[in-house]
Amino acid sequence: MRTHQEIDERSLALHRLIAEKIERDPALFDHARTTLARWRIIVDGDSQPYLEEWERLMEQGREACLAVATEESEHATALRQCSPFAGVLTARERFLFLKNWTREHGHEATRA
Repeated sequence: MRTHQEIDERSLALHRLIAEKIERDPALFDHARTTLARWRIIVDGDSQPYLEEWERLMEQGREACLAVATEESEHATALRQCSPFAGVLTARERFLFLKNWTREHGHEATRA
């Protein structure tokens, strides 16, 4: 069983990988903007404050937004639970990340 701390650490590591990919290909930031716009329409009310925060961060620019996405703070940890960067990694990239994370942290990959 994973602890909340382990899940949060994995999410932070995943977002750092996403930020690296976006830095190599800044057009991917627009992909996250598109995801955010779609989610703002379809996601329930409880998540809307997080999505509004992501929208404000994105308006500040790529660097500012990614700085928060990869920040070690309670606020950033909460935001990552409703992250519009979900589709930036390919399925294969996400699988490889989870496989490596599992190997390094001793958990079954199927539960990731």
